[in-house]
Amino acid sequence: MSTATQWAAARARPVLYQALRAFFVSRGYLEVETPCLVPAPGMEPHIDPFETTFVPEMGPGAKRRLWLQTSPEYAMKRLLADPGCPPLFQICKTFRNGEISSTHNPEFTLLEFYRPQEDYHAICDELEGALKAAEAAVAPRRELFVSPFERLTVRDAVLRHTAIDLFTHSEGDALARAARAIGVHVGSSAGFEDVFFHLLLERVEPQLGLGRPTFLMEYPASMASLSRLKPSDPRVAERVELYAEGVELANGFSELTDGEEQRARLLAEQAWRKANGRPVLPLDEAFLEAVGRMPPSAGIAVGLDRVLMLLLGADTLSEVLLFPAQGFI
Repeated sequence: MSTATQWAAARARPVLYQALRAFFVSRGYLEVETPCLVPAPGMEPHIDPFETTFVPEMGPGAKRRLWLQTSPEYAMKRLLADPGCPPLFQICKTFRNGEISSTHNPEFTLLEFYRPQEDYHAICDELEGALKAAEAAVAPRRELFVSPFERLTVRDAVLRHTAIDLFTHSEGDALARAARAIGVHVGSSAGFEDVFFHLLLERVEPQLGLGRPTFLMEYPASMASLSRLKPSDPRVAERVELYAEGVELANGFSELTDGEEQRARLLAEQAWRKANGRPVLPLDEAFLEAVGRMPPSAGIAVGLDRVLMLLLGADTLSEVLLFPAQGFI
């Protein structure tokens, strides 16, 4: 049986969606719907999609591998590349295999939105306004999304909470030694990104967004899969994540609009997956073709189950889902 907390969340959820839709429509966005079943999923190294097989029952054709989307990003960027495309948003189900914890569910709800001719700073402004509108509708006395949100670079956040400067420890071995010196367990990790995530998860993330939300900005360039590099400092990418009460809520970028560079990055991620024993995923050629036609743009994806969890003062995602995966997995 569903609990009283889950029923309260079920009643709050449509209020959340209605407030977000009203906000984005008032800002000139068009709500779109893209497929959940896709011929090529996202290529992120640490995300595993659910794979299925299409078996044709009518007419000619062979079986074909398909995946449930891990994000609507590729499809929405294809729309963004069309001439005259307005700002876009959608609220949709997304799926990631293996992800289950107090803040993860293998099926979850994303808000994703994109604005042409803007950058990561503008998309932060937009998200701050959207979340304040959502809080006013769902939990007006909660005072979680207090303005102005903090904006903190990754370098400054790591320096603040670990005394390690990522710019002077830019090699994996050096960063690993520095991490071990302050008691962060990194195991046999020697790659920069692996050690960075140990530092982030253990020492930095739990301190972010306490009292007011924090935009964590400008990730190391090697973590810029779908983001453009900052023109004035190519050591970092124009990537941003939002945290509230130590919980990651959103991930966005100033979008990369160089098709060849995007192909090179995805091929590198494909090679990483192969070298690390993960399933090798196909390239989305339609997406790659569209990247080179996109205008300068910014976009961000927001985990709405986590937003609802924090607005209602719940401790876990299971409390705001009527049928959490932990009930049957």
